[in-house]
Amino acid sequence: MADIVLFPSVLGVRPGIQDAADLLGEDGHRVLIVDMYGGRVFDDYDDASAYEESIGYPELMRRAREAVKDIPDGFLTAGFSNGAAMAEYVATQRAVKGVLMFSGALDVKMLGADSWPAGVNAQIHCAIDDPFRDQAGIDAVVEQIRAAGADVQVFDYPGAGHLFTDRSMPSEYDAQAAGPLWSRVRAFCMS
Repeated sequence: MADIVLFPSVLGVRPGIQDAADLLGEDGHRVLIVDMYGGRVFDDYDDASAYEESIGYPELMRRAREAVKDIPDGFLTAGFSNGAAMAEYVATQRAVKGVLMFSGALDVKMLGADSWPAGVNAQIHCAIDDPFRDQAGIDAVVEQIRAAGADVQVFDYPGAGHLFTDRSMPSEYDAQAAGPLWSRVRAFCMS
């Protein structure tokens, strides 16, 4: 079983993050949820983004690094939306087994890295019509992962929900997409 470090979206540690951790924990994985926002939870993306900007990306990256300092090498990183960028960042700083990106992916050069870490496999999961989808970011990181000799699987799901696995967000949740996503993720974590 793996250690999995889970980074939430800009909305904070909402019930969907705990549900994800519980699901992965059912398979015997040890899951650490990183609370990047000191317990703050948001329902509105604009409010959450304003709060995140007040913290700044350098500080968020420092917090991400600090959160994993005592975890032995070989863990998995996972993140939702901007949390996916934190999962990527940690993978560029530590020896990780793999990276899971949900509803977000970022060119690692934007995180201060020259390249993707050699041999670190990844999955990217996004809704096709997600209003926050950054196809250029997805394409850049896919290219970087392949250039590093690693495997990357990109899964597109019908729908427009950004955090479509979070049941606490009925306007975004999509059970038809969440089911296959978690099947794919669970297989990745066991490999």
